[in-house]
Amino acid sequence: MSERKILVIVEGAKTDFNLMKRIFKIYGISDDHQVISYDTNIYTLYNQLPDDEEEYEDIDLQQLLKEREKDEKKLSLLNERYTDILLIFDLDPQAPDFSPDKIRKMANYFTESTNMGKLYLNYPMVEAFYNMKNIPDNDYPNYVVSLELLRNRKYKQLVHELCRNGDYSKFAVNKAECNIVIKQNLEKAKMLTQKDENIPDGIDILDKQLSLLKNDNAVSVLCTCIFYIAEYNPGMID
Repeated sequence: MSERKILVIVEGAKTDFNLMKRIFKIYGISDDHQVISYDTNIYTLYNQLPDDEEEYEDIDLQQLLKEREKDEKKLSLLNERYTDILLIFDLDPQAPDFSPDKIRKMANYFTESTNMGKLYLNYPMVEAFYNMKNIPDNDYPNYVVSLELLRNRKYKQLVHELCRNGDYSKFAVNKAECNIVIKQNLEKAKMLTQKDENIPDGIDILDKQLSLLKNDNAVSVLCTCIFYIAEYNPGMID
């Protein structure tokens, strides 16, 4: 068993929570990871942060999370000590409180899991993982979603209809399939950033996505939370 003990904060209590639990189980690292749902979007978390960015260095993220948590079980888990903290959230550009400046501030700060915590953003949301008609899906590099579709709350329905078998529980059910999904997302991120890095930088990805949003009112479908597996141990996806 690893000496690392990793706290994973996910946005939602269902899709996000179930996906990360399944991924950790498939790759045999469940014992090292504790998944807790925040139950609201990243902009709520932003509102908990100090107004002055210079005060970010004084943030105790676990204390911040405990301040709005009422669930006793989650509070107990948040009181434990962890070597790393991961934050897994959606860009949610359709949210009323979305702001490029807000998300940039958070992405620029939450960059190190062993210190302040590391942020992984999914575009436009965690359902991007299931936004494939097959594994692999040769059309995946071209998938984008319009801001209009997101504002009309039709994206999740679209993914359910596109996803193989229309059932998330039957999608990427083993390591071989998960490896393909991870690699397709990594390749798409490289294409998006136009940088040939093993794991594309999250800030570079965000900048490209915000540019697409500004110029085309759309974002490129991309699941980055699964990049963590390649960071945790690149050999696991070979």
